[in-house]
Amino acid sequence: MSLVVMKFGGTSVADPEKIRRVTERVIKTKKAGNQVVVVVSAPGDTTDNLLSFARQITNNPDPRELDLLLSTGEQVSIALVSMAIKSRGYEAISLTGPQAGIYADTSYTRAKITKIEPKKILEELRKGRIVIVAGFQGLNPYEEITTLGRGGSDLTAVALAAVLKARICQIYTDVEGVYTADPRIVPRARKLDCISYDEMLELAGSGAQVLQARAVEVAKKFDVPLEVRSTFSESRGTLVKGGEKIMKLEEALVSGVSYDKNQVKLSITDVPDRPGIAAKIFGALAKENINVDMIIQSAARDKNNDISFTVTRDDLKKCLPILKKVRNELGASEVIYDDKVAKISLIGVGMKTHPGVAAKMFRTLAEEKINIEMISTSEIKISCVIKENEIGKAVKVLHSVFELEKKSA
Repeated sequence: MSLVVMKFGGTSVADPEKIRRVTERVIKTKKAGNQVVVVVSAPGDTTDNLLSFARQITNNPDPRELDLLLSTGEQVSIALVSMAIKSRGYEAISLTGPQAGIYADTSYTRAKITKIEPKKILEELRKGRIVIVAGFQGLNPYEEITTLGRGGSDLTAVALAAVLKARICQIYTDVEGVYTADPRIVPRARKLDCISYDEMLELAGSGAQVLQARAVEVAKKFDVPLEVRSTFSESRGTLVKGGEKIMKLEEALVSGVSYDKNQVKLSITDVPDRPGIAAKIFGALAKENINVDMIIQSAARDKNNDISFTVTRDDLKKCLPILKKVRNELGASEVIYDDKVAKISLIGVGMKTHPGVAAKMFRTLAEEKINIEMISTSEIKISCVIKENEIGKAVKVLHSVFELEKKSA
């Protein structure tokens, strides 16, 4: 008997009718002869509403208490889904993250899973029950609940699939799979039948919200087959798996265009040009668990230079006092920021062996009079920071120039 992990996002469990639809999918998978573990997110906009509620109480919610608050949303979902399954005559049990044996570190609001001890899950599966697990949460060494960051239920599902050696981890959402671009911006965007872990990781890290990047990292590390598909359709989704398993992979020069509006560009000007300065700046940010994305250091002038980088908008408030303190210690001039920027990225394994993609991207943006403020590259990704109000135009033109539109019927 094979085991399937099914993860349902917040839109999939937003109201009673949708929960009943989820129940039908779960029961169908169970009746096909599978053991089933279900991971669910909080219903609809519950997490955002709870976060808004907390910020009406205080502008700076205590991280420990915030995690305790936000973890309640998933507990609502697991109880309701379990009730719905039982009402259909099937055995089910709901488990919180800690009850399911998910342990995490002490980084409140963005914890990392440290281990999973699935004893309780395995016991319940042996009893023939469908196990419903709360996503997004774990238990830290102080026996306190910590949450796994935005999209953390994806991570819960993939980590459980890895530990339980599931045949597949299915991620159910409100779209039918992974597309060559956001269909809301590019109506002719094409759904991909298959994509490699590396490409999906770059897409997720560049703003595509179909899968959490950390979840894809775990899937790649433990070779967990993923399928992204719609809760509301019977259509086949997109398979995410190892590149060596995807036939004709080299035919696709570029697999997709993604964008991320959750970006802020920060700069420290007139920084002394001497060894150890960058380590001091980024070390201070790392101590506060602030992830830095793109980095540019200008050429030295009069023994000084400027250092610019990007972070998420959520981290801006934490960054500013840290950077101002470092500025004073270094004798630099200013800390400035621009929160009206966005990142656009091209992703494709074909870039490894085909030169000229970057030049074509830059030329295309220049022809549209879109200014590039920052650039970063990897083997299979090229990213540019541009003005936020130009992101729609940039996505459309790059999608067209690299011929990613839907094929004609």
